Amino acid sequence: MKSLPFNKAKIAELTQEYPTPWHIYDEAGIRKTAKNLYKSFAWANGFCNYFAVKALPNPEVLKLLKDEGMGADCSSLAELVLAEKVGFKAEQIMFTSNDTSQEEFKKAFELGAVINLDDISHIKSLKKAIGKLPELLCFRFNPGEERTGNAIIGNPVEAKYGLTREQLIDAVGICRTKGVKRFGIHTMLASNELDPSYFVMTARMMFELAIQIKTSHNIEVEFINLGGGFGIPYLQDQEPLNIQAVSDGIKDQYIAMLGGRGMQTKLFFECGRYVTGPHGY
Repeated sequence: MKSLPFNKAKIAELTQEYPTPWHIYDEAGIRKTAKNLYKSFAWANGFCNYFAVKALPNPEVLKLLKDEGMGADCSSLAELVLAEKVGFKAEQIMFTSNDTSQEEFKKAFELGAVINLDDISHIKSLKKAIGKLPELLCFRFNPGEERTGNAIIGNPVEAKYGLTREQLIDAVGICRTKGVKRFGIHTMLASNELDPSYFVMTARMMFELAIQIKTSHNIEVEFINLGGGFGIPYLQDQEPLNIQAVSDGIKDQYIAMLGGRGMQTKLFFECGRYVTGPHGY
């Protein structure tokens, strides 16, 4: 049974000062989850979780997550502005969006955010918006029939998001000729997933893609963003995600696949729900 970080008397006291309805968040719980996530992936040099701002676009919560070393994952102009106001700077911000406006691309570039493109046609759109391509660029991978999603996010083959394997390999080559010097890759396949093996399989898939890029273009991607999707238990009979099992499984694949090739690719996530979901009431 989950225990509450407050009692009925405290809630009654708060309602006298703050008219209901409202949400209350447990700062100590959020910080503990954040610290545990970073501790679990301490083996991964340069590890960062870009908190999905859409999960809880609250400036006070974002400030404490920034204090815990997290970045901000944004998908709209409003979220970019919020991240800016909170104090996230440059590559502490990851910008991933679909049907992106010129204004959004311009703002992301102005902030120095890592821009993550989810369609090969966005290369032209981005260049038109800012007059050139940035030095660092990331691409979202859609594995199509190679993988299945889960009940919440659906199957990748039916999704409109992301580049195919062939498109992504081509995009890296195209962008290098246009001045891009640093590259990252990203995927997002599941939401609220509680099976550790799912994330290990996703990591293996992305490590294979990184190796293919290295083989095709002699380019070592700077980072791999494995997306979010870490689940939380909503029902009494559900067990929390074993984050250490996720980390251990990914570490084994990293060492075997990338470490053996001398690659030092950074690992990122963009978990939102996992970080704050269990601590809101």
